Amino acid sequence: MNLSSYEKETIILYNQEEKTANVYTHDPKLIAKLRRLAHKYPEQIFEARKEPRGAADYTVPKSCVILHEPYSEALRKAASERAKKAGFKPPSRGASPQSE
Repeated sequence: MNLSSYEKETIILYNQEEKTANVYTHDPKLIAKLRRLAHKYPEQIFEARKEPRGAADYTVPKSCVILHEPYSEALRKAASERAKKAGFKPPSRGASPQSE
């Protein structure tokens, strides 16, 4: 049985006592990031258990869970101007080099 996009959740759970959080997700970009971080920091970030249907379940330090204020249009424009002046270019949104 395939899950709908609506059913492919990301759930972050933690409590006040423990220093870790549990991240359960179907998001491919988040799964890739969790894998990279687990490879880089295996003592702190690790797969909690194998999940079916393309999901992932990782344990991470609670300090990795961060919420911030939304970017206002003024802050976004200011950051864009700073990046342009510094010579940064946005990543290509087209085809990946692997598909060429």
